[in-house]
Amino acid sequence: MNYLKTAILLAGLTALFMGVGYLIGGGSGAIIALLIAAATNLFAYWNSDRMVLSMYGAHEVDARAAPDLVGLVATLAARAGLPMPRVFLMDNPQPNAFATGRNPENAAVAVTTGLVQSLSREELSGVIAHELAHVKNHDTLLMTITATIAGAISMLAQFGMFLGGHRDNNNGPGVIGSIAMMILAPLGAMLVQMAISRTREYAADDLGARIAGQPMWLASALVKIAGAAHEIPNEEAERNPATAHLFIINPLSGRGMDSLFSTHPSTENRIAELQRLAAEMGAGTAPPLRPGQPPRRGPWSVPRGSGAAPRRPWG
Repeated sequence: MNYLKTAILLAGLTALFMGVGYLIGGGSGAIIALLIAAATNLFAYWNSDRMVLSMYGAHEVDARAAPDLVGLVATLAARAGLPMPRVFLMDNPQPNAFATGRNPENAAVAVTTGLVQSLSREELSGVIAHELAHVKNHDTLLMTITATIAGAISMLAQFGMFLGGHRDNNNGPGVIGSIAMMILAPLGAMLVQMAISRTREYAADDLGARIAGQPMWLASALVKIAGAAHEIPNEEAERNPATAHLFIINPLSGRGMDSLFSTHPSTENRIAELQRLAAEMGAGTAPPLRPGQPPRRGPWSVPRGSGAAPRRPWG
C-alpha cells in the first residue's frame, strides 16, 4: 500500500508539473515541461549524491579512520543483503544522518559527529539500519526525483508569472490566474513532496527495525535525535532547507508534528509504530519514551580526523 500511495503521489507531482506547463504554453508547453522534468532528473540521477555530500562538508571515512562506525555499517549492510555503501562523516554537533545515492551499488550513508557521540552502539545500529532501508527501498533516488520536480515546478510557475500564461487563445490564466498559479503550484508540489517523504519514513522505520533486529533501538535513537535537534542548530541545513527531507529527523526545527508542512512524521507516531512492531516481533518493550528529552552521551569513540575530542569506544 505504501508503494501504491507513493506511485500515485509521484504521478500527481508530474501531472502538476505538466499542468503548469500547459497553462504557460498549451499542449506544447506541457510537453516542454515534461522534457524539462526528464532533463533535471537525469542530471540529479548522476550528480545528486556528490552535491548533497559536498553541501554538508561530508568526508569519507574507512575502516582505518573509523573502525567502529565502518564495521557497524558493514555488518548491517550484509544483514540487509546490500553492497557495502560508502561511509561519510559530517563535522556537525547536531545528531542526525541521511543516505544518498542513485542505487544500492552507489549508495552512501552519512552521519554527524554529534550522532556518534550521542548514541549507544544499539541506537546507532537502529539509525544506520533505517538509512540502509532507504537504500534498499530505492528511496534515495525517489526523494531526489521528488525534490527536483518540486523545485522545477516552483521555477516554472515563476517563469509563467512573467509570461502571463498561454495567450494564444482565451484560455490563458490571465493576471489573476498567473498569480494563483505562482502561489498554488509550488504549494501543491511541496505538499505532495512532503506526503511522499512521510510515507517513505514509516516504511524505512519498519524495514530498518527488522534489519537491526530490535525496533526499540531505533525508537530510543529517535527520541534523542529529536530532542537534540530542538536545541542544536544545523547551519548547513538552515542554508539548504530543500534537503531537510533527507535526514532521519527534521534538521531545521526538530518538531515532531504530523502537520501539513512537515517533511517527517510525528516522532510520537513513529515510536508508536515501532512499539507495535516490537510487540509483533516479540522483541520486548521499553520504558515510555518522550520526544524532546535531552540526549544522553553514548559510549562511542569519535573517528580520527573529525576535529572533535575523542571519547571512550564501545566494546
